[in-house]
Amino acid sequence: MKIEKVKNRNFVFTYRVPEGWDLNLHLIKGSKNNYIIDTGLGSLSVKPILEHIKVDNKPIIVINTHYHWDHVWGNNSFPDSVIISHSLCREMIDSSWEKTMQRYKDLVRGEAKKLLPNITFKNELNFPEDKVRIIYTPGHTIDSISVIDEEDMVLNAGDNIGDTVDDIVPNLDCEREVYIKTLKKYDSIDFDVCISGHNVILGSSVTKKIMSKLD
Repeated sequence: MKIEKVKNRNFVFTYRVPEGWDLNLHLIKGSKNNYIIDTGLGSLSVKPILEHIKVDNKPIIVINTHYHWDHVWGNNSFPDSVIISHSLCREMIDSSWEKTMQRYKDLVRGEAKKLLPNITFKNELNFPEDKVRIIYTPGHTIDSISVIDEEDMVLNAGDNIGDTVDDIVPNLDCEREVYIKTLKKYDSIDFDVCISGHNVILGSSVTKKIMSKLD
């Protein structure tokens, strides 16, 4: 497990999955709430984050960037917390749970039980008290969302960034034009650090690099 501080209040928890790829979970320590972005492969995935904030009594808000199993299996560690996703994401977690659990069960870390988001939205959700925005950004999946820390100028783009620097363009489950609109939306946001689900920490130029490979 690698823990990296990004700016003042952003932390990235990275570990190597046995299949040979990295998984990033992201913590924003807001003034009023702690925001945990994605929950990984089960209870052991989020345990280091909970240890990190164990003396912090602020409420925890969990955010699922999209429905894929490696981003939601640890939800059950937060039975009393707000869990946020796009409305489509909640439906897709529910409908795909049994199939993906059966297929990838050997990758479960700790306990993984289905716990669906309890707050959903369609376009945007704001937490002005912490200067955190959550926006709908389809691309890698049709339900993908992104999180912006406007204070630290950090963008979490989920899996809308490819898994490695060499493979910077993600797999797309929606039309190319839809993803391009998302990239243009990113360009309108004031950020200088980009965190994603699997890649290294990148800068704001990542969107232009992706766009150049799509041309």
